[in-house]
Amino acid sequence: MYLRKIDGPRAVTLPDGQVMTRADLPPVDTTRWVASRKAAVVRAVRHGLLSAAQAQDRYGLSEEELELWMNAVERHGETALKTTLIQRFRQP
Repeated sequence: MYLRKIDGPRAVTLPDGQVMTRADLPPVDTTRWVASRKAAVVRAVRHGLLSAAQAQDRYGLSEEELELWMNAVERHGETALKTTLIQRFRQP
């Protein structure tokens, strides 16, 4: 069995003790971004599994879109990624 050569780590340990691997990331061809998939990408970038540039390339995200997700999680937690709650967490 051979492992493909990749840039960066194959797995990271999150602060709560869980191990996140590249297999835990959403599929590359994801078109429907639900909050749990957005949160997985944000966790991967924040903890070093993917760089921001790798996430943007892999998922076709703009820099602004990824920044919005990261800022929302930083300010309000992962529930802020739900589209039904955007009005509640939007800055006045």
